[in-house]
Amino acid sequence: MNKKYILFDLDGTLTDSGEGITKSVVYALDKFGIKATPDEVKHFVGPPLKENFMLSYNLTEEQATDAVEYFRERYAPIGIFENYPYEGIKELLKELKEKGAVLLVATSKPMVHAERVLEKFELYTYFDCVLGSELHGTENKTHIMKQVLEKAEVKNLSEVIMVGDTIFDIEGARNVGVDVIAVGYGYGKKEELKQADYFAETVTDLKNLLLG
Repeated sequence: MNKKYILFDLDGTLTDSGEGITKSVVYALDKFGIKATPDEVKHFVGPPLKENFMLSYNLTEEQATDAVEYFRERYAPIGIFENYPYEGIKELLKELKEKGAVLLVATSKPMVHAERVLEKFELYTYFDCVLGSELHGTENKTHIMKQVLEKAEVKNLSEVIMVGDTIFDIEGARNVGVDVIAVGYGYGKKEELKQADYFAETVTDLKNLLLG
């Protein structure tokens, strides 16, 4: 696959952030008297938090806004680092960069958190552009992806491939007009990932697709 621009999701694609996110969601729900386990809230990894609180637990918009703040009470000091890069990701990024690819990140995670994660695991230097949401923003994945491609001055969308682990990445890619690889090692539902143009069950599969 010969693509000049490779646009990555972060959570569930580059790093396994599930522990920190799910524990922080459980912490936030407890503030409303809602009991849940980390396993029960795995679907919170990746998608925008506020909408997920509203859809999954019938919180009002005001309650969901508060829930996001409770989430961050735990996530910012603790949960953000209950996280690690998937095995082989750093090596893949290095090889892609050496072959001349322009690497980008588009994530629903707040920009300030995305930067801290990428810097901690020494991944930040591989990327030409990283863009997340505003801390209190409501940007959807499509909007963030469009902004990244504009900042990277992409002229030809056929030169771009998106790599993500959820339906939100697939829908974003469709809306923007680029091809998409769904990865099976993240947090997306397998039946939804079938909608992608390509599928990689493992990081090795992803490497074979991108460098093959």
